[in-house]
Amino acid sequence: MGAEHPDTLTTRQRLGDWTGQVGDSSAARDHYATLLPIRERVLGPHHPDTLSTRHQIARWTGEAGDFATARDQCAALLPLRKAVLGEHHPDTLATRASIAYWTGRAGDAAAARDQYAALLPALQRVRGPDHPETLAARGNLAYSAGKAGDAVTARDQYAALLPAITRIQGAEHPDTLTIRHNLARWTGEAGDAATARDQLAELLPIRERLLGTRHPDTQSTQASLLHWTARAG
Repeated sequence: MGAEHPDTLTTRQRLGDWTGQVGDSSAARDHYATLLPIRERVLGPHHPDTLSTRHQIARWTGEAGDFATARDQCAALLPLRKAVLGEHHPDTLATRASIAYWTGRAGDAAAARDQYAALLPALQRVRGPDHPETLAARGNLAYSAGKAGDAVTARDQYAALLPAITRIQGAEHPDTLTIRHNLARWTGEAGDAATARDQLAELLPIRERLLGTRHPDTQSTQASLLHWTARAG
């Protein structure tokens, strides 16, 4: 087919994704950076596949630890996706979500909170209230609120999210368990250490059974349980 056939380029795109998925974020970033000028030449700078490659460069740049650059790359991509795909296209909304995410990781929790709050109604309308991207945005909104200093709002938002994610993902899905862990954290940060302790005590045996005692998530729950037990006196 040749080095620049669309199917060849699609395979290169997938190679970059799986390289990142197995843990080599820097190699994935560099792989996509090499692919981008080829896609720009073959397909044009505004083709959806070219824009997808730019999105992946930003993603793996952030995963490699450069949060501010990932944020800026997504911010530069957003007007192109709006112009090519429309303001409410799922890929456009995904870029908005990425801007909010990397903004928070770069240290501006208040801006991330505001960006998620502005994005959420569009996701609910386009994707639906039960779509994984909508649920992820709700969780990230709650986390950003907490990191911005509003523990009570974070606790309440996680408490509202938990029944929905339990119904859709299941009681023992990793995302559900993460929401339970975060609900306990912000319950404690909001001043109720005893309830946080009890929530973590209920969560810990589930994580131990599903993940094992040495999994990072299990150990995080163990450490949090110790912390809030001590805070509860």
